[in-house]
Formats: sequence, structure tokens, C-alpha cells
Amino acid sequence: MKAGDVVYLATAASVQFLRPIFVRVIRELPERHTYDGWVWIEGYELNAAGDAVARRELYVMRAGVRLQALPAVLTTPARRRRVRRGPVRVG
Repeated sequence: MKAGDVVYLATAASVQFLRPIFVRVIRELPERHTYDGWVWIEGYELNAAGDAVARRELYVMRAGVRLQALPAVLTTPARRRRVRRGPVRVG
């Protein structure tokens, strides 16, 4: 995992993810000692729109972390509604 990767975390990564989440990785935290096959990562939890909603430090099993291409919901920019502007009355 490297900075900018989006990962999908479910119970395969840790039992704490009964509700799976998407995380944009900031960095791995190698200075923290872990069991073999586990790693600490720092990242931003993403909501359904792909916006960062919380900064988190997570302890996960490396084998259970899935690199993820962002789903279309997260990659498609929100469509803006066109606003028709009429003449402005001054005075």
C-alpha cells in the first residue's frame, strides 16, 4: 500500500469491519510493532460520495486488505443543476 491508494476493508482485514469501509491511504506506520502479517495504516475513511469523513489509524491484516478501484459512485463527480438566471432589477 502506498499513499493515495484506496482500499476496501471488510472482515477479512479485521473483525472490527463488520460494516465494510473504503479508506484512502495516507501512509503505513512501520514504527509501530505488530504481529507478522499485520500492519498499522493511517488514512481517510470515505463516504458514499468519495469524500473524506474521518481520519483514522487502523490495525489490519495485510492479506485481507483489497486494493480497490473507486466504484463509479465515488468517481463520478456530482452533477450540478443548471440555474437559469434572469435579468436583475437594480434601483
